[in-house]
Amino acid sequence: MDALASLLEGPRARAAFVMRSSFDPPWSLRIRDEAPLTLVAMVRGGGWILPDPKGGKPSPPRQLRTGDIALFRGPDHYTIADDPATPPQVIIHPGQTTTTLDGEVLCEALSLGVRNWGTNEHAQSVMVTGTYEQESAASRRLLRALPPIAVLSRGEIDSRVLDLLVDESAKDLPAQGAMLDRLLDLLLIATLRAWFARADAPAWYHAYGDPLVGKALRLMQHNPAHAWTVASLAAEVGVSRAALARRFTELVGEPPMAFLTDWRLALAADLLHESDATLESIARRVGYGSAFALSTAFKRHHGISPRDHRNAPDQRTA
Repeated sequence: MDALASLLEGPRARAAFVMRSSFDPPWSLRIRDEAPLTLVAMVRGGGWILPDPKGGKPSPPRQLRTGDIALFRGPDHYTIADDPATPPQVIIHPGQTTTTLDGEVLCEALSLGVRNWGTNEHAQSVMVTGTYEQESAASRRLLRALPPIAVLSRGEIDSRVLDLLVDESAKDLPAQGAMLDRLLDLLLIATLRAWFARADAPAWYHAYGDPLVGKALRLMQHNPAHAWTVASLAAEVGVSRAALARRFTELVGEPPMAFLTDWRLALAADLLHESDATLESIARRVGYGSAFALSTAFKRHHGISPRDHRNAPDQRTA
């Protein structure tokens, strides 16, 4: 499992929110949904992204042209508008509820049909938005690596997936939700692949391409239940223990065993939510010798007991 596959083990679309938005100028949408990950594709026309100020300092607006795709890593608020000077007219809240600035609900008033809303179906500006409304523990490593906003041009991404998502978003056929989920995932993968190919990708991402460290990463991720040590990993990849520890820390940013602990406990967190397996069973699956050992490590790492984590609201994508 590589870095992108690891990410999709987290925000994998399950009945994801996919919507087509159509507006004639002037338009401005204030986004306050705080979703962990949102993808916006500018299908027609253009617009501007206005990030909220950081530390009291204004952030420069980012332009969106036809075919561009923007990724938003929550929970920051932001505005998308036809022009930076256009004041917000609509607020999008958690749960994708839309209101005016005064709180009037607009969901029905702006409905243009199945998964389509706005002022005019044939408007000058058309966007398709895909929102992953909850995150998984196993995805947080990569979500932390993404900037709050990443914009990629159409030329950087395989546009065929975007074209399919745009086409399918307007349909209402059997299993349409599942079709949109899979297309959204594919578009996310293509977008992340393009962004991580840039020089500003995190250094540890490139570690997967290193013949030694990449193999060690995959060994741990494919078989977290194995009793890995730095020495056993080094033997598998064919270098000394010291050489692997030094190179792994340099490329990944943390020692091998720290990475393994983080990976195991992220997987345990997901298994607690997505299955009814006993804590003892989960402990064995992620490399802990007993439920007590897993519980101790889990609480130290996540600040909450496995039982409380399981009973908390689901943290996976809805």
